[in-house]
Amino acid sequence: MRQQRWEHVTCEAASVDVLSRELGISPIGARLLVQRGFRDVAAAQRFLHPTLTELHDPFALADMSIAVERILRAIRAGERIAIHGDYDADGITSTVLLRRALEILGARVVHYVPDRIKDGYGLAPETIERLSVEKVDVVVSADCGIRSVLAAKCARKAGMDLIVTDHHEPDQELPSALAVINPKRRDCSYPDKNLAGVGVALKLVQALGERSGRKNWLKGFLKIAAIGTLADVVPLVGENRIIAKAGLEELSNGRHAVGLQALLDVVGAKNRTVDSFLVSFGIAPRLNAAGRMATPEIAVQLLLAKGQADEAEALALAQQLDVENIKRRKEESDLFLSARRLVEKTPDIGSHNALVVSGEQWHRGVIGIVASRLVERFNKPTVVLSMDGDVSYGSGRSIPGFDLLSALEKCESVFTQFGGHRQAAGLTMKTARIAEFRSMLTKYANEVLSPDDLVPRLSIDGELPFEQITSQVIKDLKLFEPFGSSNQKPVFTATEVAISDGPYLLKEKHLKMSVKQGGRIFRAVAWRGAGWLKFLKEHRDRVNIAFSLVENHFRGETTTELSIADVQEPR
Repeated sequence: MRQQRWEHVTCEAASVDVLSRELGISPIGARLLVQRGFRDVAAAQRFLHPTLTELHDPFALADMSIAVERILRAIRAGERIAIHGDYDADGITSTVLLRRALEILGARVVHYVPDRIKDGYGLAPETIERLSVEKVDVVVSADCGIRSVLAAKCARKAGMDLIVTDHHEPDQELPSALAVINPKRRDCSYPDKNLAGVGVALKLVQALGERSGRKNWLKGFLKIAAIGTLADVVPLVGENRIIAKAGLEELSNGRHAVGLQALLDVVGAKNRTVDSFLVSFGIAPRLNAAGRMATPEIAVQLLLAKGQADEAEALALAQQLDVENIKRRKEESDLFLSARRLVEKTPDIGSHNALVVSGEQWHRGVIGIVASRLVERFNKPTVVLSMDGDVSYGSGRSIPGFDLLSALEKCESVFTQFGGHRQAAGLTMKTARIAEFRSMLTKYANEVLSPDDLVPRLSIDGELPFEQITSQVIKDLKLFEPFGSSNQKPVFTATEVAISDGPYLLKEKHLKMSVKQGGRIFRAVAWRGAGWLKFLKEHRDRVNIAFSLVENHFRGETTTELSIADVQEPR
């Protein structure tokens, strides 16, 4: 049974009392606000009730005015504009968002989303040359391009104006594009650095609306922006929180274009509140499956479908995404087992503080997910490589406290291409240099990570006896939604809990049970908790649990249940 270290988040009691009284919320809700850094009543109020009026001025982004003026000039002149996106959910939604906006403004617009296998990641010179042949005058990148120096030079040589919109980490040299819109630019003073790619695209749409007299049109783009933001697992604070919360409300309440409606129907969201969980584990995986297993164009065309004449095609596309997602899960499961065996049975791989695993013709569409699962299992930074002849393609994921992109920069001599974030990155390299790369990365990780860094941690927001789980607490917790990075679903503890029914295996991976403390009983599920079965049977009369509260909606009834994050033996 994997042991996690429970780390209790401290809290200033005086601020809790003030927030509870001034905001009219429970002490538990007030405590959560303080733990998330909100001690000021006004700031806490803005966090709980974000509005679109709090979005920053889009023209505070470097080069935004240049980009807007060029796009509007291209529209007036009837020039051809191409949106160049990316094949993941963030890139797909960014592409759809920009294309829809430009179409509304009357632009002659086309889009291009690269194929993961055939084209690889990013804005390539070959693509620029192809768009030039197709008489494109302006190229707008979406969720890519910040490190595409060669492509930018190619565009300039071809007489095309390139506008980069991206959110990935820039290199020392920015591409020589007409405009580079990225809040992470070192010379950009924009106050929110954490936007997703679709968030940056939304800022361009916001700016275009302001310059073209359409200040109120932003609301129509929030659904797609929320999906991309949640899918990209960016911090759900600041503008990301505003976009996600407002977009989820629109997804739950509004009428939808036929493509989006077909997607919602396939994931079982009909007549349901669309929350961050449904997007992250229902919608996003299906959009990503298009780029992982087939072509991202399936997802793009689905989200662009809007007229009733497209209804049958939209349903077929949504069902195709569902099929591709099933294929993705099977491929992911098989590859994960192979990679896990390599880690567990090969000392040269598994004995270090970072993992580098590789396999012949591993499906490049799922290596990133497999890297995430290996991090989850071993709590070590991980890079998974698919060897395809002389060239290998890798995807990496990291643990808190280890900057993966910075680590890769120390190994850049072995790569032909790489980029990403602190916690996730992609790379291309010669297969013959994998052993050299493994040696370089593991040497660095062994130096900077201690054994203590590799102990998985579970952040605990406080103790919550069952008797304190009230309707007011449930109501307060809803105000914190949507949950995600930097605003995780609260985790509480309850001590000396008894298991009154179960535990029972659920689909061979999970556990379901009923738990009792004092006179109250709750149903509970431990997702991926099958490894706790023996322990819970042995300690069924007395166990400490870490849990989150969830609402279960079934046949018109709503009940509060527990999602168990960890279990421990009482001391």
